[in-house]
Amino acid sequence: MLTAISVCHFLNDTLQSVIPAVYPILKDAYRLDFSHIGLITLTVNFTASLLQPLVGFATDARPTPYSLPVGMTLSLGGTLLLAAAPSFAAILVAVALVGMGSAVFHPESSRVARLASGGRHGFAQSLFAVGGNAGSAVGPLLAAFIVLPNGQRSIAWFALVALAAILILTRVSAWYSFHHGPTSAAHTSAGRPVSPVSRGTLRRSLAILSALLFSKYVYISSIVTYYTFYLIHRFGVAVYSAQVHLFVFLVAIAVGTFAGGPIGDRIGRKYVIWASILGVLPFTLALPYVNLFWTGVLTVVIGLILASAFSAILVYAQELVPGRVGAISGIFFGLAFGIGGIAAAGLGQLADARGIDFVYHVCAFLPALGILTAFLPNIEPPRHGRA
Repeated sequence: MLTAISVCHFLNDTLQSVIPAVYPILKDAYRLDFSHIGLITLTVNFTASLLQPLVGFATDARPTPYSLPVGMTLSLGGTLLLAAAPSFAAILVAVALVGMGSAVFHPESSRVARLASGGRHGFAQSLFAVGGNAGSAVGPLLAAFIVLPNGQRSIAWFALVALAAILILTRVSAWYSFHHGPTSAAHTSAGRPVSPVSRGTLRRSLAILSALLFSKYVYISSIVTYYTFYLIHRFGVAVYSAQVHLFVFLVAIAVGTFAGGPIGDRIGRKYVIWASILGVLPFTLALPYVNLFWTGVLTVVIGLILASAFSAILVYAQELVPGRVGAISGIFFGLAFGIGGIAAAGLGQLADARGIDFVYHVCAFLPALGILTAFLPNIEPPRHGRA
């Protein structure tokens, strides 16, 4: 089941990653500026971020296993509409449908991963998350080979990806429906596990985790949305070469995501959060000043280190608020999408006003927020002596 849900995450995020990958085509076809590009990213991420916490709270109270293939059907419709969109408004509707599909998919899928984890929660969330990051990496590469040579209408071929995910999710939903039991169903208030920290500490910790997500996803959004334009503008590379560079960065994100969970299971999630956010600062500060070769090298290092944070942050938050897997997953996946979307829109305005190079000079300082990790409570038992 962990493999199946990770594969479906791969397929879901492949669909999503096609959207930024075809930005150069959409920009030329519809005569868009960077502000329009940012608005597209804002739309897909805002719909996902707005709905995910709502889905998570609802499914904590009443698990709905078969919502998984239903959500993927929304993504299927959005993909087909994007291939044939007659206007910019239709593009926004199409990407909103894809965002809604992701909003339904992520909270329940994260619950399935935790249910099937066998107690290795960090590993399970990493395996689940790495499927999504691998999909995000493959999407631009597929777009480079399929959409760039054949035009916007060839996006319709990605409907086959959605159909494959619907078939797998139907089987996953049947397993989940049979096995969810009391671990994922709603508990009564008397039976719900209690947070290991006080209410005030809990609020402060969630605020700190949100700030760390902010630093992580604003920076990642600056790469995912505008990296190709940055490479084309600064180094004069072709669109295909820029897409390959983006693919390499996204592969590094996938590898880093997978590593973060098991390392957190072994040494403690707070240490992983420390290293992944604050540890990337020297590399982000250097990035705007190096040549093309070192730009590629530094983005790989940044992706590897920065991506290891998410699984650790998610499981740490789930342990802070036990018994609320769906709500916490929905909130944190929603924050990730929402922060990325708002950042894309804001950075698009900044790029139009000050130039694309200036964006990376500003974003370089975001990982300094990692210092806030010092104020997180130690809620995990010592790791020494464990098998």
